[in-house]
Amino acid sequence: MNLILLGPPGAGKGTQAKLISSNFEVPHISTGDIFRANISQNTELGIRAKQFMDKGLLVPDEVTIDIVKDRLTKDDCKNGFLLDGFPRTVKQAEALDKFLSQNGKKIDATILIDVPKEDIFDRMTGRRVCTKCGASFHVKFNPPKVEGICDLCGSEVVQRKDDTEETVKERLEVYDKQTEPLVVYYKSKNVLKAVDGTQDINKVFKDISNILGEND
Repeated sequence: MNLILLGPPGAGKGTQAKLISSNFEVPHISTGDIFRANISQNTELGIRAKQFMDKGLLVPDEVTIDIVKDRLTKDDCKNGFLLDGFPRTVKQAEALDKFLSQNGKKIDATILIDVPKEDIFDRMTGRRVCTKCGASFHVKFNPPKVEGICDLCGSEVVQRKDDTEETVKERLEVYDKQTEPLVVYYKSKNVLKAVDGTQDINKVFKDISNILGEND
């Protein structure tokens, strides 16, 4: 199965991606991971991407598309893949469809983990992380036993910079602008399937499994 995972930041895509990858035996392909791998291996594509990243610029569509296409030619993708973080634009989606079509493949399902904006805002701005061991907490859903102190190692628990109200608001605005056209695009292809991301993690995965079962 060739799959795409969509959803706002904080919707739980990472957790669901691991479950899908493990249970359906397809590689989880995150654009962030591919970029880091190409840069660390000093590949031609990695060098091109790094030139933009070093300047604080977004990697252009052409470079991103080439890096993803290169990853999809690897042996572990022969029987399917799960894309996370790509495509981000309709131009990228069209390039992906063209590439897959040329190789006799297509996207079987695009899973949208749907979570209302206000829920995402609460989830992300309430997140806290231990400065030493990295343990995660939440001021509302999973607070440390002693405020500001990690249950596991006793170190300080803080809010990450990208979880502040201002940053979360900006990230959600960017997501809306990027993703709404993609939702329309994949709806028109009849491959978009939405699940309620406000449910328990296991229930969300059960709903995704039911959808993917229909695509076997």
